[in-house]
Amino acid sequence: MAIKFDSNEWTKELSRQLNESKDCERSAKDWEGDFISMVEPDDSFRGQVFLYLGLLHGKSPDAAMVASETERKAEFTIRAPFGTWRKVIEGKLDPIQAMMTGKLKLRGNLMKVMRYPKAAKEIITCCSKIPTDFGDQPQK
Repeated sequence: MAIKFDSNEWTKELSRQLNESKDCERSAKDWEGDFISMVEPDDSFRGQVFLYLGLLHGKSPDAAMVASETERKAEFTIRAPFGTWRKVIEGKLDPIQAMMTGKLKLRGNLMKVMRYPKAAKEIITCCSKIPTDFGDQPQK
């Protein structure tokens, strides 16, 4: 059964997938830095969602939907419209390339993120393993 994207359950499932991933553990073994992902409204999504993902040494010790960008302390905030996030989650848009081109807007040290491209790709791989209900049909 698909999990609604803009839900605490989806965020917790991502954390679970990351914790089970040996590739994530290897590629981010030295990583320290939590993220807030801000999903902004666009033509296909009217809400605004904030997803907190705790990341430490290749594991995700905490994850939750939060009410605002400032509810939890995070080293990084990434914001983009829903459609952009969907393309990243579906593997149609590389997250590092999206940051470099401004499609994903990063607040935090870009150079630190750039040192871990395999970890970023593994996070997206874990996202793609979640049967996700985006509220409509898949984008082309």
